[in-house]
Amino acid sequence: MPGSSRGKSAIKSTGGVVYEVELKYPLADRGPIEEVVGRLAARFHPPAEQVDRYFSHPCRDFARTDEALRLRREGDSVAITWKGPRIGDRGKTRREIELPLLPSPPTAGALATLADWTALLEALGFRQVAEVAKSRRKARVPWGGGEVEVVIDHVVGLGDFLELEILADEGGVSGALADLETFAVELGCDQPERRSYLEMLLVLAATQRH
Repeated sequence: MPGSSRGKSAIKSTGGVVYEVELKYPLADRGPIEEVVGRLAARFHPPAEQVDRYFSHPCRDFARTDEALRLRREGDSVAITWKGPRIGDRGKTRREIELPLLPSPPTAGALATLADWTALLEALGFRQVAEVAKSRRKARVPWGGGEVEVVIDHVVGLGDFLELEILADEGGVSGALADLETFAVELGCDQPERRSYLEMLLVLAATQRH
């Protein structure tokens, strides 16, 4: 249904414009979040280790245009993601295009590694800016007539964070954001962090240099 808050796979299979609607919060204690998720009849999957490499464009200043280009490795899989500029001043809503870079399932001899894809981008003039490593646990919670993806991240160098996410088409962005905000209240969270992990790590690195 256009304008609805649907699951990730349903939105991505349509081939239309997809927006990542997200709220993120620093976490001092994971316990209360896990308790509420359990009370809502959901549970977290086992943790997955992710490595994200971000790149600058040879002809465009992503810091100025508020875009991001990322390679992500999780297990044997690699995906490339472009994120567009943030929309609005509540949360972190961006257009997103994510494409897998491996056959599914991978076949013998067909595994291109994160280093291989990095070499390709660098050969085209892209430059690696930073790497974000994290351990991620996910759960999907029914809420507001759809589902919220609840993520607990432990980010190397930054600590623990909660991410709440819905993928929506253009007509569903405002409704998805409203659903996330009411869900955040249920979790006892306020004052979302609008910066990406990349931005926070770059600020931290600049501070440490001085």
